[in-house]
Amino acid sequence: MNRAPRLVAAALSSLALMASLSSCGGSANGESADALSKVNPVFDGVLTVCTDSPYQPFVYEEKGKLVGFDVDLGQAVADALKVDLDVVDVAFDDITSGDALNKDVCDVAISAMTITGDRARVLDFSSPYFDAKQALITPRGSGVDDLAELAGKRVGVQKDTTGETYMSDFAPDGTQVRTYDDAAGLQAALADGSIDAAMLDNTVSGQFVKENPKLKLAKEFDTGEQYGMAVKKDGNIPLLRVINNTLVKLHEDGTYDKIYASYFG
Repeated sequence: MNRAPRLVAAALSSLALMASLSSCGGSANGESADALSKVNPVFDGVLTVCTDSPYQPFVYEEKGKLVGFDVDLGQAVADALKVDLDVVDVAFDDITSGDALNKDVCDVAISAMTITGDRARVLDFSSPYFDAKQALITPRGSGVDDLAELAGKRVGVQKDTTGETYMSDFAPDGTQVRTYDDAAGLQAALADGSIDAAMLDNTVSGQFVKENPKLKLAKEFDTGEQYGMAVKKDGNIPLLRVINNTLVKLHEDGTYDKIYASYFG
C-alpha cells in the first residue's frame, strides 16, 4: 500500500528540516552563550509549553499536575535555559494552526505533534524527537482487523491529526469517519460503542488497550511520521537552537533513553 501523499511529504519535509536546523544548532556539546542570551520567553524566568492533554503517556494529569514524556523533554529544555517550566493545556488545533504561539500563549509547543508540510508553513519545527506509526484499535471479536473491513463502519479519529489525514486518504468507500476534539473523547466513544474502531498514533494505542481489555490493537501502519517541537514561525530561532542542542545532548548522555524507558519500557 502506498503512503498517503501528505504523509510522504511530511517525511521528506522532516529530513529537510533536520538538515536546515542542524546548521543553525550551534555546538552539539552545548548551547552557545549567544543563543541563550537571545531567547526571550513570553514570561520572564519561565519556559511556557503548550500541549494538548490528555494524551498518555506524552502528557496527562497526575496529582493535579501535567506530567509525561513530552513534559520531561520540556523540562530538559527549561533546565538548559536555567528557567522554570510551566505547561499549559490548549486545544490541539490551536497548536497546529500556530495560533497559540502567535498569540504568545506559550514559547514552544510539545504535544506529540507530527511534522508535516502543512504545519511547517505556520510553525518552525525542531529536529524530530520521536518516530510514530498509525494504529487501528477495534473491539475484540469484532472481526475488524484491517482497513478494507472498515467499509460501513464508524471510525473515530482525533480532529486535525495525522490519523484523520490517514483515514481521509485510505478509508474504503462507505466508512463513516467521526472526529473528536481530543484523545479522551475518542477513547470514551470507542469504549461505549459509539464507534466501531479508532485510528490514532500507535504511541498511545497501548494505553487505550491497557485501560479497556475488551479492545485490541488490530494493525499498525508505517507512515514515516516523526514528532517535533514547534516555535513561532520565523519568530524564535534562538529557542529552536537551544531545543535542538538539548535533544542532541539528551541522546549523547543517555538521558533520552532513560526518559523513554520510564514511559514506554
